[in-house]
Amino acid sequence: MSVADQHRGVSLVQSVRAALVLTRREQVSLLVSVLIFIAAALLPVFNTTYWLSIGVSIAMFTVLATSWTLFSGPTNYIALSTAAFFGIGMYIVGGGLPYLPFPALVAVAAVVGALFAAVVGLATLRISGVYFVIFTLGLAELVRQIVAWAQHVMGTSSGLYVLIGISDQAMYWLLLGLAALVYLIGWFIGRSRLGFALRIIGNDELVAVHAGINTARAKVVLFAISSTFAAVTGALVAPRWSYVEPSIAFSPFLSFEVVIMALLGGVHRLWGPLVGVIPFTLLWEFISAKFPAQTTLLLGACFLLIVYFTPRGVVGLIEDLVRKIRRKDNGHG
Repeated sequence: MSVADQHRGVSLVQSVRAALVLTRREQVSLLVSVLIFIAAALLPVFNTTYWLSIGVSIAMFTVLATSWTLFSGPTNYIALSTAAFFGIGMYIVGGGLPYLPFPALVAVAAVVGALFAAVVGLATLRISGVYFVIFTLGLAELVRQIVAWAQHVMGTSSGLYVLIGISDQAMYWLLLGLAALVYLIGWFIGRSRLGFALRIIGNDELVAVHAGINTARAKVVLFAISSTFAAVTGALVAPRWSYVEPSIAFSPFLSFEVVIMALLGGVHRLWGPLVGVIPFTLLWEFISAKFPAQTTLLLGACFLLIVYFTPRGVVGLIEDLVRKIRRKDNGHG
């Protein structure tokens, strides 16, 4: 082992140790988070079918919106590729059921999602701004068209049936556990050198390059982590749909919903998307039931309103309010 490798190993160990050292405030925050997850895990105990169904949707979007924030939050890259990886996960389960057990297919979805994200990231993360947004939006459509073409070539123009006996309770707990894993990984990344590098990239990528940060590698790693969770989520919820076809699995509405939820809550705090997921999921359930023909229009209106009135999300509004109160108290003091 070379001296440089030894230094890198020591540096990695020191980074891990530093990330695990908690202040008292952080210990309290971690304890509160654990208690919230325990309380959320008790939802199936009440055995209310409707609210359990809502809970599954909230848990699913919590994973998707939070994992999206892992990459897009610090880098300010708006990725609309969630549906591409979500659909890949669904189709891996739908197409692989005759050959592999469900847990193995979820693992395959994670590996395929990570590899595909790495390839896409290496090819595209050198572009930014509106060009990156357009590319990621087109990525889901490209994958959808490829899957539809492959089904047509194989003579199966219809979708795939995903018939697995998984209860809503089990699916809810699986998604909740996945959400906890997203938060733990996000918390660790935020305290690591990678998280620090990504924040510099988000502020000014040119400065990050001049500071010696390998911006391409940092972005690809986070994009792969974020996309892997989207693929795993698609694999886990595939049995809930029972039937999977390209227009469902790769729906662009999913990507927009995830972005809207994350922006509504706030992307500069790891827990911010949850603040947007819960009210938006409940609101969208109402809109879908009452105005099913106007969902596209209302989704676009929601996006414009959120970007215009709450660019930093609900969390940003709360932080601004707390800052004003503290400033006022200090002035009186």
